[in-house]
Amino acid sequence: MVGESESCGKSFGFACALLPRKGSVMNRLNVALPGREYEILIERGLLDAVGKRCRVVLMRATRIALVTDSTVGPLYAQRVVDSLEAARFQVKVFTIPAGESSKNPEMLAWLWEELMAFGLTRTDAVVALGGGVVGDLAGFAAATILRGIDYVQIPTTLLAQVDSSVGGKVAVDLQAGKNLAGAFWQPRMVVIDPDVLETLPDPVFADGMAEVIKYGCIWDAEFFDMLDQCGSRERVMAAIEQVIHICCAIKAEVVLQDEHDRGLRMILNFGHTLGHAYEKAYHYETYTHGQAVAAGMCRAAEIGVHMGVTPAEVPGKIQSIVKKFGLPDAIPCTQADYEEAVGLDKKGQGGDISVILLPELGKAEAVRLKKSELMEQIKAL
Repeated sequence: MVGESESCGKSFGFACALLPRKGSVMNRLNVALPGREYEILIERGLLDAVGKRCRVVLMRATRIALVTDSTVGPLYAQRVVDSLEAARFQVKVFTIPAGESSKNPEMLAWLWEELMAFGLTRTDAVVALGGGVVGDLAGFAAATILRGIDYVQIPTTLLAQVDSSVGGKVAVDLQAGKNLAGAFWQPRMVVIDPDVLETLPDPVFADGMAEVIKYGCIWDAEFFDMLDQCGSRERVMAAIEQVIHICCAIKAEVVLQDEHDRGLRMILNFGHTLGHAYEKAYHYETYTHGQAVAAGMCRAAEIGVHMGVTPAEVPGKIQSIVKKFGLPDAIPCTQADYEEAVGLDKKGQGGDISVILLPELGKAEAVRLKKSELMEQIKAL
């Protein structure tokens, strides 16, 4: 094993069981980045208070561009518009087709032009209402229009609530691969209403559980065990505010230590290097991001065992929990597909790549390997 590595995995003290709460309690997390501090708000029913919350952080804004998609818009856009207008914002809704195929440079250029036609100024803002595609596209538009304006994230999928809405990574996909054109642009606020998850189809909820499980794998073994004991959507939803809070707290801590993904933050990509290979191999159509990450985590754990880094029992534990939540533990992929994904991986530096492995469940390590060595490890399994 090549020696240079960074590892992390510490307890947040989440030793208590995940239990349903009586009534809704506002959960607040402060992401204290110097000069770019913002709050993550988590509460059932919070969607109807978006306007009031936005008025606090967007005091100079007159116009709000609300970006959503063709699935989420009919469900929730009017409630958000009503709340924003009640807070004296002028609002226009911009709707993109639902799905990963909308996260592209052409759609970004369309959105730029629409924002300018709406008359946005540098004191106005963008609000992203949707899953990761909407958040990434709207966030990248906000980061680049007029050299950067404020934006607020209102994530409506579990995956976006626990992962993509937090941390300031915004991007679009290129033909060469996923998220290859992007920026770091922190939101002014993240507003999470767990009630919107009730309308998610089971496969989309499972998609988000892959990222939830990831946090247990890389940071908190007790959280992993609690999720394993829950074992179903119904039991997770009974404690969903706590689950989201734990995930966001872990990600916020990592981002605070490494905002620009040069060290510790790489551990958040556990399962993603191989997961991106699965997504790309099937043209982003057959397997979702969460399904690909779930299979990628299982395979990464097996590589860790083969390299003598990961304890032998860990792959079986990860395989068991992903299956409980309806996620695949393996996806067929050719060596050529792996090679292409490894070549494009953003954790690569020249001929090297940082591979995220687990020295134990609840602790992650970025291990520097030659890309050719990683390919040999994949081939050997």
